[in-house]
Amino acid sequence: MSVPALVIAGTHSGVGKTTVTVALISALGRRGLRVQPFKIGPDFIDPSLHTRAAGRTSRNLDGWMLGPQTNATILARASQGADIAIIEGVMGLFDGREAVIEAGSTAEMAKLLGMPVVLIVDGAAMARSAAALVQGFERFDAELEVAGVIFNRVAGAGHFAYLRDSVAEACRAKVLGWLAREDGVSLPERNLGLLMADEVLNEARLEALANWIEATLDLEALLRIARRDGQVSKADGGKVKFRRRSLEGRQAAQGVRVHARPLRIGVARDQAFCFYYQDNLDLLADGGAELIEFSPTADRHLPRGLAGLYLGGGYPELHAEALAANETMRAGMARLVSRGIPVYAECGGLMYLTEAMVDVDGQEHPMVGVFPVRVRMQKRLAAISYSEVEGVDGTGWLRPGERARGHEFHYSTVEEMPLHIARRYRVRTLAGERAEGYGLRNVLASYIHLHFASCPRLAERFVAACADFRNSSVGLSCES
Repeated sequence: MSVPALVIAGTHSGVGKTTVTVALISALGRRGLRVQPFKIGPDFIDPSLHTRAAGRTSRNLDGWMLGPQTNATILARASQGADIAIIEGVMGLFDGREAVIEAGSTAEMAKLLGMPVVLIVDGAAMARSAAALVQGFERFDAELEVAGVIFNRVAGAGHFAYLRDSVAEACRAKVLGWLAREDGVSLPERNLGLLMADEVLNEARLEALANWIEATLDLEALLRIARRDGQVSKADGGKVKFRRRSLEGRQAAQGVRVHARPLRIGVARDQAFCFYYQDNLDLLADGGAELIEFSPTADRHLPRGLAGLYLGGGYPELHAEALAANETMRAGMARLVSRGIPVYAECGGLMYLTEAMVDVDGQEHPMVGVFPVRVRMQKRLAAISYSEVEGVDGTGWLRPGERARGHEFHYSTVEEMPLHIARRYRVRTLAGERAEGYGLRNVLASYIHLHFASCPRLAERFVAACADFRNSSVGLSCES
């Protein structure tokens, strides 16, 4: 396969990368092109916007969380059947995990995949200085191809002429056009970033975004850049390595009796729980799980016949009243946990499993009560970091010494866990180490959003634990 592709990067965060990317996806889709979107870095919000605009699920690529081959495989798998791949970068072009190395940066990924970069520059209050800025990005890394420039927040055609001519005189990159400030185009934000797609991206806004970018941007020139480079044929189009054989296939090969009943894993999915890497879900499904979505805010009861639960992150603090009011859902989940159902919970999922959530006004909202602690919201960021976790005992789904990678980003803190609650991870960040990965019965909960493709065995063992529960007498009784 060979799909034209390019990377949309920015000089810094807040320059308008996501708005431009969504507008570009919408405009290309209006031309009949099937666009496959990607997001570099640990992000859940931007991919939701990409997915809504493209009608194809956006995937995450990450040079620190995932190895080169895994990134290439994800790219190739998702791009099948697409006409073009559009990859949105993270932060500024060279910003990553650390100050002096490129790990986790947009530049690292663009070089890894051999793709040209289109740089978004904030043109407000700038004229000839734009040439110095673009030239600096071109020269900073000789191995990187900065092929095009788009100026955002430009005052008008006259202002753009200054910007275009200065860059054309001093730089290699082709100026592709400009974008004006326009009401109804900018995407609204809150504390964790932009709003999710179902909150902001209706057909009218997508149409306005496409009109906005088509008015002053040379799309044909941009497509020529994508066609010249960025060939996905460099990547291995196979599956992520976990999908060698389904769980039932492995059991049958080992002489284990295979049960015909579906392996149903409930996935909390609504406005409170909406942060999931699609490849995490795919790895569970590849292992034989049937993923059943449910809403902890709206559904009164859990789906029947579940063998496991996956509680992702999101915005439980914004829906604390609805979560607390849904007493039958909370009681049903607590009952299943007490019976030993495997539960994997991240960030918002961990918050939901505590005794109560205390909002910024001090109001307490009862939660599921698996962990006998409260979680407290605060107005300032509590943590933002890439994180590596290492298994420390044999009771979790990471074996001692095994490592997985992810990130954390939250405004809440959790009270000190009692000593009888296991710590199944050793967490390493640039700030230091700590014990985490709280384990109780068959529950593993953490603030860390792990990417399962960084250690597919974790997903494999979680699915196997769910199968054991399904096949147990307790699991059988849960289906009646």
